[in-house]
Amino acid sequence: MILSICLSPCIDVNMEVDSLSVGRTNKIINKRIYYTGKAINVARGLKRLGADVYATGFMYNDNGRLFEQELHYEQVPYKFVWCEGRVRENYKFVDNKSMLTEVNDLSPEVSEQKRDELLTLVHSLATKSEAVVLSGGLAKGMDASFYGDILRQTGENTLKIVDACGDRMFEALKCGADLVKPNLDELQSTLGITVNSKEDALTGCYELLNLGAKRVLLSLGKQGAIITNGSNSYYCKSINVAMNSTVGAGDGMVAAAANALAKGASLQEILLCGVAGGTAAVTTPDSITFVREKYEEILAGLTVSKI
Repeated sequence: MILSICLSPCIDVNMEVDSLSVGRTNKIINKRIYYTGKAINVARGLKRLGADVYATGFMYNDNGRLFEQELHYEQVPYKFVWCEGRVRENYKFVDNKSMLTEVNDLSPEVSEQKRDELLTLVHSLATKSEAVVLSGGLAKGMDASFYGDILRQTGENTLKIVDACGDRMFEALKCGADLVKPNLDELQSTLGITVNSKEDALTGCYELLNLGAKRVLLSLGKQGAIITNGSNSYYCKSINVAMNSTVGAGDGMVAAAANALAKGASLQEILLCGVAGGTAAVTTPDSITFVREKYEEILAGLTVSKI
């Protein structure tokens, strides 16, 4: 079983407007609502790949039942620690000039009791899991050290897959993450570096390896991805596809890479699967994950080169 842990679920409300004028009435042309959170998206992707997956994390009493409906639909089993308050809502407005305006909410605070509850739950579920995925933000007022607290509830032989940046990444690395998946912006901001070439990117990946990662899967967006374990490094160029949505692309990459890693795949196979998952996600309109048939079609057309 792969355990996917979501510490900060959110509702994304994406709206297309003809124009966005401050202080005036604006009309919505189209609206899409996604019940999301990085690790919840990963759980959906894993399920679509046929993996044995289980979702957990924090959820909120006022509107969290909507997430249960979504997970029931995807047939993803779950158990949450329920907290007071509402799941945060993020609003994204796109006008007729393709200008994006975002208004992001904050998660409610989570009590110490609820944090301990989740640690206990993760410890119990991790005993049945060969891998755990930890990704995304934290609730209001929580310290990055909670990432380490969560990962320390897993067994020594449990694979740890992490998608985070900044202090959350550093805390995860102290626990010896088996795979970390930053994107280019996250790598630069986390390490305080500037990447102008593949060599620069690899230097940053090596720094993460030195800090405790066993493998680094670096997303380069539409350019593909790099993977390295320090001894071997590979690059996979993404194929050109019609981009229908960028929602959940990174989570699609994490889901497919985690599934491959849990099956004991080689470094090259993990890279191929990750790029296929991320690419398939952007081809899927009105969705936060990919369709398996599209994933397999893209996977068949990818190749890997050694760096």
